[in-house]
Amino acid sequence: MAGMIKKEDVEKVRASADLYDIVSASVSLKPSGTGTYVGLCPFHDEKTGSFNVRPALGVWHCFGCGLGGDVFKFVEQQENIDFREAVQLLADKYHIELHYENTGNGRAEGHSGSKRARLLEANEEAQRFFVSQIMTKEALAARKLLGGRTFSQADCERFGCGYAPQGWDNLVRHLASKGFTQQEMLDAGLARQGQRGVYDYFRGRVTWPIRDSTGRTLGFGARKLYEDDTIAAKYINTPDTALYRKNQVLYGIDLAKKAIVKKRQVVIVEGYTDVMAMHLAGVDTAIATCGTAFGAEHAKIVRRLIADDSLGAVQLVGPLKVEGQPLSSRIVFTFDGDAAGQKAALHAFGLDSAFLSQTFVAVADDNLDPCDLRIERGDEAVRSLVANAKPLYDFVIDAAIGRFDTTYTTGQMGAVKAVAPLVAQIRDRSLLDIYTRKATRRIGVDLDIMRREVNTARRRQHVREDDAYAPRRRFGGAGGGSDAFARGEERGGAGDPYMNPARRREIEHRDAAEQTYFRIDDAVFIAEQQFMAMLIQVPRAVDHNWFEALTLANFMTPVFRTLYQAIAAAGGLPSNETPQGLWMHNLTKAGGPMLEPVINELAVMPLPLPAEGRAGQGGGAGQDAPAADAQLRAPSKAELQYANELLAKLLDMGLMRRIGAARRRMAMLPDGEEKIALLGEITKLETSRKDLQAQVYGNNIG
Repeated sequence: MAGMIKKEDVEKVRASADLYDIVSASVSLKPSGTGTYVGLCPFHDEKTGSFNVRPALGVWHCFGCGLGGDVFKFVEQQENIDFREAVQLLADKYHIELHYENTGNGRAEGHSGSKRARLLEANEEAQRFFVSQIMTKEALAARKLLGGRTFSQADCERFGCGYAPQGWDNLVRHLASKGFTQQEMLDAGLARQGQRGVYDYFRGRVTWPIRDSTGRTLGFGARKLYEDDTIAAKYINTPDTALYRKNQVLYGIDLAKKAIVKKRQVVIVEGYTDVMAMHLAGVDTAIATCGTAFGAEHAKIVRRLIADDSLGAVQLVGPLKVEGQPLSSRIVFTFDGDAAGQKAALHAFGLDSAFLSQTFVAVADDNLDPCDLRIERGDEAVRSLVANAKPLYDFVIDAAIGRFDTTYTTGQMGAVKAVAPLVAQIRDRSLLDIYTRKATRRIGVDLDIMRREVNTARRRQHVREDDAYAPRRRFGGAGGGSDAFARGEERGGAGDPYMNPARRREIEHRDAAEQTYFRIDDAVFIAEQQFMAMLIQVPRAVDHNWFEALTLANFMTPVFRTLYQAIAAAGGLPSNETPQGLWMHNLTKAGGPMLEPVINELAVMPLPLPAEGRAGQGGGAGQDAPAADAQLRAPSKAELQYANELLAKLLDMGLMRRIGAARRRMAMLPDGEEKIALLGEITKLETSRKDLQAQVYGNNIG
């Protein structure tokens, strides 16, 4: 096995890796206006974004679950791999050759790729093999199937359609010729172990690549073509592997992601050809589950791309108007209208209230799926199918009531008994009341009868009540101040926090209220917190001589006293040539696991500085997000001034404490030389204090 990756190569990967690009591949990020981008955390389920990314510093932190770190830590968490594999995966992505320290036998081994990277390479090679087979003579049945659904050769190329030959080990032999081991083929789900050796898992089938949102091939879906296929299932998928989890993948997400984020819409269909038909008809937000029903893990993926909204303290839930789009934000399921489709719609009831409030159901006449609908009626019919979708609750309730002849009393009661358990599953209390009334009017019975049945069903099913429209706070602290940054209220004019002392104090106190590592709000804590945030984010703004004058006695807050010691352990202030990512890495390493979340939180904490004073931190479009600088950036004039003010406060408090201690000691001494000497020391300290204040604030105080 290779030794440790050389440190200089690790830093080369860190400098090359674009944290914004890597995170935004799976999370929809919105600029907050302070160099921080906010989105829904990919590591825990949440409805309001508390996941902060600071590309200029190369650091991220979630105020909801507490996770955070650099680009390597993000990849470790997302891919469930260790640090070494994360470095190797990013090195592969950015085409950086890694070198390793000498192993025990004195040989330095080259980079052969992490296990995960090798599995990805195997899948990509398998995809190239399948695509190369689609035009062979043997693949005639595959071409007829796709052509019969009006897909051209260009369409098939666009969606990556391929063909797995009927032989025993065609793919296995091909991958072996490319240097892949049988174990890698088995681990990737491309082959299986039989009594006669390893053989192809996909044989005699049309194939589709199942990719993640970044376009990496994680596995495959395949459709049966021949009656003598030994696997009876019409469709099969890659079995669960280190890369592929059927409840966490969505076919077409790589093609639809950009449109989903822009339109805040997603259309969920039931098959690979349905995805193709939707996209070709102009519905470019279509995706499909792979061999399983749409579940909570799929909902998390969709929510992170669509994201929820808030307006001040009001949580915006439900279909929202999207600027420049004819349709509101929505999640549309294209279920069949038959019993199976209605069962699938009922399954979706298990998703959370905020998600369901945006969920619609589209059912074509004659229960045609999108692919057949496009064949029979054209592209416009497919687009109309999505445009005319009904809200999920209405679809399920109307379908249940529609089975009864409500012109008769017995039919009415039958409809009540059928629909009450469905209405009872609506967890949101406000929607529960609305749909109870709608069902009552539709059936034509008294409201009290329906409410009695719904409440009985609700108790029987132990339904947990929820309020999808309740105000959501981003962090545990009071107030929703962070939303002000998202709205850019701190920028310029009267709202400029640096020019407006009241606004500045408001931001400082909000920072103290929203942090999670020390619950206190006073002037001493705020000065120490702001200084540490400035030191971490813009260390070049801190004066070296003044910093050297600091001691542990200048800090009163336990967490900041400990952090000051960690900074000393990291070597003190970094040199101007130090890479930004290396500074964060050294500081986090010195702080250890106890201080790591504190450092990450301070790194993404907004500072009360004018927008023009935050070099490289403006909130622009995603593609303009600044990557972590190669070297520590030079501070702006405002940052220098603010850092000096904070340093002066800490040094001033240190001098004040020394003066106080000296005066207490002097009060206990009898008259004499020692008391006179102590008085002289106090005089020097008071002079130093006055000089310090004059140097920073430009005047003499007191």
